[in-house]
Amino acid sequence: MYACIYIPGLADAQIPALRECADAFSPNVEYSEEWAVIDIRGLSKLYGPPESIGKAIAQRVAGLGARVGVAANPHAAVAAARGFSGLTVIPPGEEGSALSTLPLDLLAPEQEMRETLESWGIRTFADLAALPETGIAERLGTAGVRLRRMACGAEQRPLIRDKDEFVFEAGMELDHCVELLEPLLFVLSRLLNDICGALSTQSLAANELELLLNLEDGREFTRTICLPFATRDAQTFLKLLQYDLAAHPPNAPIVAVHLRAIPVQPRVVQGGLFVPLAPQPEKLELTLARITALVGEGNAGSPELIDTHRPGAFQLTRFSAPETKSPQSITCAEPRLAIRIYRPPLPAKVLALEGRPQRVNALGVNGSVAVYAGPWRTSGDWMTPQPWSYDEWDVALESGGVYRLRRQPPNEWFVEGNYD
Repeated sequence: MYACIYIPGLADAQIPALRECADAFSPNVEYSEEWAVIDIRGLSKLYGPPESIGKAIAQRVAGLGARVGVAANPHAAVAAARGFSGLTVIPPGEEGSALSTLPLDLLAPEQEMRETLESWGIRTFADLAALPETGIAERLGTAGVRLRRMACGAEQRPLIRDKDEFVFEAGMELDHCVELLEPLLFVLSRLLNDICGALSTQSLAANELELLLNLEDGREFTRTICLPFATRDAQTFLKLLQYDLAAHPPNAPIVAVHLRAIPVQPRVVQGGLFVPLAPQPEKLELTLARITALVGEGNAGSPELIDTHRPGAFQLTRFSAPETKSPQSITCAEPRLAIRIYRPPLPAKVLALEGRPQRVNALGVNGSVAVYAGPWRTSGDWMTPQPWSYDEWDVALESGGVYRLRRQPPNEWFVEGNYD
C-alpha cells in the first residue's frame, strides 16, 4: 500500500514540513514538486489498517492544507490525492471504479496523445479504461497502454527515491588539539561506525571516503580514499585511513574532523563451482596498503606500458584483480625466445673493433662474442628534457648464453638482459 500527500501550489516554505512528515512514516519516499508518495507497507503493526495509517498521515499534515490518498500502487494514490479532497482510501481491487470520474489531465499525457484522446471524446479515467487494450496498443503504442493501465488503477511501479536525499557524513569538533595519529584514529573510528551504520540501514555501501581535517593554523587538510569495490566495513576504512595518514600526515595540530562517504549500491558476488577461491577484496586492499606503506607511494601497483617508443618504458598504476575465468584446457603452443630484462641494466666493458662487440665483461657475464647481430639504432623523445639514443646488439658468447647489449653516447655499454 502507498500513501500520497498532495499540497496544491506547494510553497518553498512548506517543503521542509512535507519532507519531515513523510520521513516520519517511512524511509522509502518519492518526492515531486507538489506531492510525496510514501511506502506504508509494514506499518500495520504500528497504526493498524490502511484507513488508520491514512488518518495518522492526514492529522500530521492538517495545517498544510494537504490532501491524502491511500491505494495499492503509487499511481492510484497520487490520482486519489490530486482528484479528491481530504482523505481518500481505496481498497485493493477497487481502484478503477474509485477513480473513474477523475479527469484525464491528472495522468499528464503528452500533448499529442492528449489531443488524440480528446478527438476520440475520451475525457475521464472511465472513458479511457473502457477502450480495448489491443486497439490502444495498435494506435498509441506502449505509452498508450501504460496510460490506460494507470486509468484502470492497475499500473505498478517502484518508487523513485531522491538520490540526494541521504547524506552519509559525520563530524566532530575536538576539545583539545590532536597531534598524534593514535588519538585521531579513535575519533575516526567513532565517526566511521556512525556512517557505516547509516549505510547499512539504507542497504547501501561506499567506494569513496572523503576526510577533511581543520588545522589549528586555519588551513584545511583533505584526503580521499578510493576503493575498487563497495563496502560498509568500518574497520577496513579505518585501516586504510591509518596507512594513508601515516604516509601523508597533516603538518599542524587538528581541531576538527569531518568524514563523508559516497553511497553506491553494494556489490553482489556469486562464486562458481569450478572457480578457485580468491581473497576477499577488503583483505587484498589492506595488503596492498601495507605494501605501499613499506616501499613508498608510487612503488607498488600494476605495470602499465606508456605510449612511447622508448624500450622498456612503463608506469605503475593502481592494482585491480582481473575477473576470474573458468579454467580451460591447456594446449601446447609453439616455443618462443623470451628476454629477461635487467633492472637496472648491468654496466659492462665491451671490447669493440670497428664498432662491433668482440668481448664482454660485466657482473656475472664474461666471455668472447661468438655470434652477434646488430646494431639496431633507436632514438626518441628528442623534444623533451630527457631524450634517448642508443644502439642495441644481440650477442652469443663462447662461454654460453645469449645477451642483449646497449651502447649509448658517448661510449657507455650495458647488458640489458639475457634470452631464455
